Amino acid sequence: MKSKNTAIRAVKPTSAGRRLASFLRRDQLAKGKPARSLTKAHKRSIGRDNMGHISTRHRGGGVKRRYRIISTLGQCGTGPFDVMQLEYDPFRSAHIALIKNQEGRKFYILAPLDITKDKKLEYGSEASILAGNRLPIGNIPTGMEIHNICVTPGSPAKMVRAAGTKAVVMAHEGGYTLVKLPSGELRKFNDSCEVSIGVVSNVAHNTIRIGKAGRQRHKGIRPTVRGKAMYPEAHPHGGGEGNTSIGMKAPKTPWGKRTMGVKTRRRPNLGNLIVRPRRKKRR
Repeated sequence: MKSKNTAIRAVKPTSAGRRLASFLRRDQLAKGKPARSLTKAHKRSIGRDNMGHISTRHRGGGVKRRYRIISTLGQCGTGPFDVMQLEYDPFRSAHIALIKNQEGRKFYILAPLDITKDKKLEYGSEASILAGNRLPIGNIPTGMEIHNICVTPGSPAKMVRAAGTKAVVMAHEGGYTLVKLPSGELRKFNDSCEVSIGVVSNVAHNTIRIGKAGRQRHKGIRPTVRGKAMYPEAHPHGGGEGNTSIGMKAPKTPWGKRTMGVKTRRRPNLGNLIVRPRRKKRR
């Protein structure tokens, strides 16, 4: 059975779960365990508090795994850096790259799209405009795709880090750079903010089909029950005779707060840095 997407691997339909499932190809990823010195133990709460009661719904179980410590080129010492191999990271949707600096120390970074083994990466204001290199956003020409953005100069990279995401440099003016984010938001960044060039790897991440409930349980995701299927005391949508609607103007959480359409984003005092807010998704 062949898949139209070359990044997706389909399997023989030997069972109901396998028939609908698809997997990402990992031919370019290294096999084996991660570098021990670049990982740390990660004990998950599995969605329960110290009394054993469920505190976060739909979380629990999952495969035991070690957390990979991710850095940026600015934290990796003296460059240029050699890409040793690409690896899978169970804690994030993007792939990661194991790199080595001139002193021989190793680090993990987010892998950009089309990066390959033995490629050299550069850091600093004099770095070349090539995928994977990291430099101040004020030095990047307009129209260039970027990711792994620092919100303020010297801060950790926090924006545009998910698989397949990218931002686009739109303009430079008055010490600030106008960037179009994946959400559609137009936002200004200080020219000293560091960014990485290119698109985040694993673009086909959101096209895979889980196929069966067991794969979700391996990821630590427990079943989700519809509010309509509950009794009135358990959920505001519960109750009624037969297959009824939720019976209210807008959906609510199990605790009675409105959801779907209510703005929950905390807006810090950014002045006029946000030129145009992110677009509203259509449902």
